[in-house]
Amino acid sequence: MQEGEIEILHWLAGAGLRGEEPNEIFWSFCERCNNIGIPVAYAVGLMDTLHPEFEGHAFEWKSEDTKVRPLRTYASTEAGQTRANWENSVFNYLMTSGETEVRREIWKGAPLDFYRLPQLSEEGYTDVVARIERFTRKGSIGAMDSVYIIWATREPEGFSEEHLEVLRRFLPTLALALKSVGSIRIVKTLARVYLGQDAATRVIDGQVARGQAEMIDAVIWLSDLKNFTAITDAARPEQILPLLNDYASVVISALHRNGGNVLKLIGDGVLATFKGPDATAAASRALKTERELRRDFEYLNQRRAARGEPCTGVYVGLHKGQMFYGNVGSRNRLDFTVVGPAVNEVSRICTICKTTDNDALVSADFADACAPEAREKLASLGQFSLRGVSEPMELFTVGR
Repeated sequence: MQEGEIEILHWLAGAGLRGEEPNEIFWSFCERCNNIGIPVAYAVGLMDTLHPEFEGHAFEWKSEDTKVRPLRTYASTEAGQTRANWENSVFNYLMTSGETEVRREIWKGAPLDFYRLPQLSEEGYTDVVARIERFTRKGSIGAMDSVYIIWATREPEGFSEEHLEVLRRFLPTLALALKSVGSIRIVKTLARVYLGQDAATRVIDGQVARGQAEMIDAVIWLSDLKNFTAITDAARPEQILPLLNDYASVVISALHRNGGNVLKLIGDGVLATFKGPDATAAASRALKTERELRRDFEYLNQRRAARGEPCTGVYVGLHKGQMFYGNVGSRNRLDFTVVGPAVNEVSRICTICKTTDNDALVSADFADACAPEAREKLASLGQFSLRGVSEPMELFTVGR
């Protein structure tokens, strides 16, 4: 093994340990191959991941590139043209055949029998080699079970066997570096999706001890779909999950746009907080979210009604108070959440929305945090005795 090869392998291991961006690792790897005389002119790599919105990541490099290409994602290959392209790809062949390598020496007249080979031939590539580096079941996370690579050259007589042997030696370490950073991305994605952005950041940063919590003072939001039980009783079973997904997507998007931190999905309900040193700004963002949510529900209901699907509305309760924010549970099953009287109180406020047929109600504590112009639009509905709350609470309707 030559000194240049050893340097590349050492660099790859370090890049994976440092957690460098996968597209940057891929770009720099290809550049380094060129620097030691391996005539790669084009390369592409694929690696599936575990993500709710896309299937995997793609890395692409051309010798004429002057900067790193952005990391690309690819959608599911289950249907449509994407499915057809995948079924005709050399990667699919490698996956299903059990083979490790496929080579097409175009300069010798090899068949252009896989997706993109005709295009690569037209672009002047003379030799194309595709390989797969498989992980074991124990070493996989979901569909992230292998790395696929294509190397192509424009050398008149293609790759030499010596060049290919070097690339074959490189692939396991390249795959390991990409897998390392890909695994970190999966951990962060799953934490964010299931815990929410703020809680995910805290957990990943090490806040995983039971009872590790802090007292926060925040605006707390609880929203609930109207007549959800009646709708699900009347709807066909296959309509229920799409209904929940449609409306939850609208609620969560509105919260995220305005800096809300989504803590929990409770059936058809959403629990969230608005934090920050400025309580007035937090209250303003919560009211802005509520207004935008009404607009977004109108649009969604128009689309669903046009398709003959059941429609609904939303109740929103807003409160402000102190609560514990952190880990609650047992040694082997924790939940990162908020607990305290304010959490129970916002739940009761949302219940009063239903019994009084008001779309949104806020507490006096929330009203006190509002800016004067926002406070003027709130109208007192009177004092209410809330279940489990010792003192009556004054509640306010939200003006439009």
